Amino acid sequence: MGRAPYRPLGVLAIGRRVVSWRVPKGRLEAFSDGVLAVIITIMVLEIRPPAGADFAALRGVAPAVVDYALSFAYVGIYWNNHHHLLHASRRVGGRAMWANLHLLFWLSLVPIATAWTAAHPEAPLPTAVYGGLLFLCGGAFVIFAKAMESLDPSHLPLREAVAGSALKGTLSQALYVAALALAFVRPWIAQVIYVVIALLWVIPDPRIERRLSAEGRE
Repeated sequence: MGRAPYRPLGVLAIGRRVVSWRVPKGRLEAFSDGVLAVIITIMVLEIRPPAGADFAALRGVAPAVVDYALSFAYVGIYWNNHHHLLHASRRVGGRAMWANLHLLFWLSLVPIATAWTAAHPEAPLPTAVYGGLLFLCGGAFVIFAKAMESLDPSHLPLREAVAGSALKGTLSQALYVAALALAFVRPWIAQVIYVVIALLWVIPDPRIERRLSAEGRE
């Protein structure tokens, strides 16, 4: 016999009464997907077409396109790992929802930092601010992952999802700190570090997909 579907419940105390309700994962995921889609849309709209019709004019927009591509990759990485984390979880709650909003707040600032860095590609401060924002986004994702894990600590796929990103998360945060310092020495070195960090996160932890596939077969 197949197992009954898991139906998560939220609980709210009103006076002496306890009211429970189902907290759908789909609503949180749909809202997050919409916000991330808007972030990408804003970033691409910041790119202005070349002022002329020759290669010199095309080179003028190259920094904006390169920065857009990097930021697009970062937003895509967060979307991918966010999806895997929610897919591995069985419930959401108020704490996780606020942690998710906290993550989306920092991600919503990525278009501003991207546009500033593209306008001043060789300036130390915009490069450092870009890295600082990525550092805050990384920390916010860790908080969100821990909030999700605390709702269902015995669920093995969720524990593996959080544990699988812990090492890469720690390494990424350390590299962001190094990039912040190096941005004021050689901005291009910091920018290379941002690319390296993105490459670390391109492929989600395969253990999560294997575990979820095994559970689906059961």
